[in-house]
Amino acid sequence: MTDQDLPEGVRSDVAQNARVWNYWLGGTDNYPVDRTVGDQITSMYPSIGEVARADRAFLGRAVTHLTRDLGVRQFLDLGTGLPTADHTHQVAQRIAPESRVVYVDNDPTVLALARVLLTSTPEGATTYLDADVHQPEQILAGVEPTLDLGKPVAVMMLGILNFVMDTVEAHSIVGRMMDAVPSGSYLVLTHPTLELGGGGNAEAMRFWNEHASPRIVARGRAKILALLSGLELLPPGLVSCSRWRPEPTAEDGVGEVAQFGVVGRKP
Repeated sequence: MTDQDLPEGVRSDVAQNARVWNYWLGGTDNYPVDRTVGDQITSMYPSIGEVARADRAFLGRAVTHLTRDLGVRQFLDLGTGLPTADHTHQVAQRIAPESRVVYVDNDPTVLALARVLLTSTPEGATTYLDADVHQPEQILAGVEPTLDLGKPVAVMMLGILNFVMDTVEAHSIVGRMMDAVPSGSYLVLTHPTLELGGGGNAEAMRFWNEHASPRIVARGRAKILALLSGLELLPPGLVSCSRWRPEPTAEDGVGEVAQFGVVGRKP
């Protein structure tokens, strides 16, 4: 992207998470400042690219399992990020064309691109909601009529709660979202951690918080399990996202990464 492509409200002089993540995934929807910060983070924590790719592969496996094996047809994806190949609606609708997806993000770059790239099958539906994860009531008010909250929904929170700095608030957000969906719904979550070999990421996170936006926090197993209180964890439970129901492919064979992944069912 160049400054000539700059959507309204977007700054190209400050690195932004969705664009840096896009850069680590090999995308082109980013600016020089994003690449500079992304390269600096990589020099400090060389496995960050593996984390990004493992998180994306986890999304594909989780959505596939939910759609193909568990019959889920509704997805609420919080913290969408920039559109890339095999996003939630693409995976779900490839298996079940009638699947319905609402994406939520509050980044103006994501907003500008999402309206162009997030298409849907004729049988299903895909919409985008410009909203902040810190405001769950606003999100819930905007998902209908695309989603029917009287039927099971998979709430996707991949790499989003790490931008909620206060753990009490993060717990409240998860609780409110899961209270709004019925029994048989699911929570799909990934979250960075300094465990699982991620201790070297501490310095990189400090650098990020000083030079990019939004601020980020890592959490350990105990705090993440607390966010999942009341949910039944699907096997294999809370593990490195690369180890959650892995497939024998090169993409999934990266080994353990410092990013937890989990799927929980609301009983």
